Amino acid sequence: MIVDTHAHLDFPHYDKDRDKVIKRSLDLGVKIINVGVNYETSKKAIELSKKEGVFAAVGLHPTNIDTDLVKNKENFSSLEKDFDSKKYEKLIKSSSKVVMLGEMGLDYWRRPKTNKKKEEFKKKQKEILSKQLELANDLELPVNIHCRSAHDDLIGILKKFDLKGIIHCFTGDKEKARKYLEMGFCLGINGIIFKLDLDDVVKETSIEKIVLETDCPYLTPPGVESKRNEPAFIKEVAQKVAEIKGLNLEEVEEKTTENVKKLLKI
Repeated sequence: MIVDTHAHLDFPHYDKDRDKVIKRSLDLGVKIINVGVNYETSKKAIELSKKEGVFAAVGLHPTNIDTDLVKNKENFSSLEKDFDSKKYEKLIKSSSKVVMLGEMGLDYWRRPKTNKKKEEFKKKQKEILSKQLELANDLELPVNIHCRSAHDDLIGILKKFDLKGIIHCFTGDKEKARKYLEMGFCLGINGIIFKLDLDDVVKETSIEKIVLETDCPYLTPPGVESKRNEPAFIKEVAQKVAEIKGLNLEEVEEKTTENVKKLLKI
């Protein structure tokens, strides 16, 4: 068994063959955690979690926050002005299959041009992230954290909380990794390792602190016969991690699955 800790099968990219994708993954022994990026997709993730071997994460992604300052790159996912803690809490409590709060975090990749608007933009993201972290603390849930071009600010905020979880799609350096690990987080490793040189980070991070993910439909590994990623391709990521760390594939699958079970209690 292996676990894809970060899939988006709740996205419309799978509307035509979602059940087949899920079956293909489960038949290969891949369990799935579908991750919501707003209320709408979080509801869909919970609906999908009714299937055996499928779980859900619920949250508001920073690029799904409507700040009126930047355009959202996706046109299929609605924006939200604020994080309604009570509404999300009710959604989380509607299912025992919700294992994480998030995808939440900070994303400064697309920013307004003026300094004043940049600060307003960052402030809004920090406020909504803090609301989600507070809810996770209240509900005693692990968190799923997105970070792009914002590690210093994110680390500063996370230090105010005593939470565990996953730093999704980690792209920082060894020093940033060390800080997250010291706070008790695991690093989510996915197909980005085929695009960026993260070998040193993977080598120096204990296998006990690594979990695997696809971030499908994005970050498709090279060599597979599909432009669209899916949970079945998690084994390509596992193989790459095994090569970097000098371990066999079975050990990587076993250890990372143990990590997920320990962190998310599934």
